[in-house]
Amino acid sequence: MMKIVSKKNPVPLHFQIKEILQEMIENEELKPGDAVPTERELCEIQGVSRMTVNKAIMSLVNEGLLYREQGKGTFVAKPKENKEIAGLKSFSEVMQDKGLKTETRILFFQIKEATKRIKSVLNLSDDNNKVFEISRLRMSEGEPVAIETVWIPHNLCSDMDRETIEGKSLYETFKNKYNYFPDKAKQTIEPIILNEDECKLLNQNENALALMFRRTTYIKGEVPIEYTKAIYRSDIYKYELVFQ
Repeated sequence: MMKIVSKKNPVPLHFQIKEILQEMIENEELKPGDAVPTERELCEIQGVSRMTVNKAIMSLVNEGLLYREQGKGTFVAKPKENKEIAGLKSFSEVMQDKGLKTETRILFFQIKEATKRIKSVLNLSDDNNKVFEISRLRMSEGEPVAIETVWIPHNLCSDMDRETIEGKSLYETFKNKYNYFPDKAKQTIEPIILNEDECKLLNQNENALALMFRRTTYIKGEVPIEYTKAIYRSDIYKYELVFQ
């Protein structure tokens, strides 16, 4: 049964629909190769306009979670293969290494039940499936650079609140407040096209290109401490790999 959007919720309707579909994919209610409901069907189910549904669908297509076949419909994409790369630093640490001033604006901070995908990535049990979900706008020299959403196991930092991380690096918070020392991460990078909301937050033109980073960070004992999805502007951010 598909969740229904709330018109009382201040979150835009197209973003709510995107989140509903993404959660269905992560929970494997929609599996790779499955057709998603047509735009007309989604309009009827959700009671919204065709334009609203189209924005939600195109956002997921641009992120590579869905794909379209002309005359056939829209389908769930297969997960992309991952390639491991070296290096483990937070955004703040990378910018500080370059001598740049950073700023972080918290867009939202909430505690919620993890989706099936997040549970799997963070190795959570059914009894311990709560996570912190934190979305932040990362800035460098006053210019928006990235939108970062992080999921952290609630049981590892149960007393954490918005004030705990306000103006601080998450990695520094892990180390200084909770005595957790990130020592390994797995990360993927892929190109995407920004949706309307992302363009506004990152001060970009419509359909601008960006880089999406997905990172799972571990502490000693291969314990996952965070899963991050970060969208970086491709016009001012590049990723350098050094092979020896």
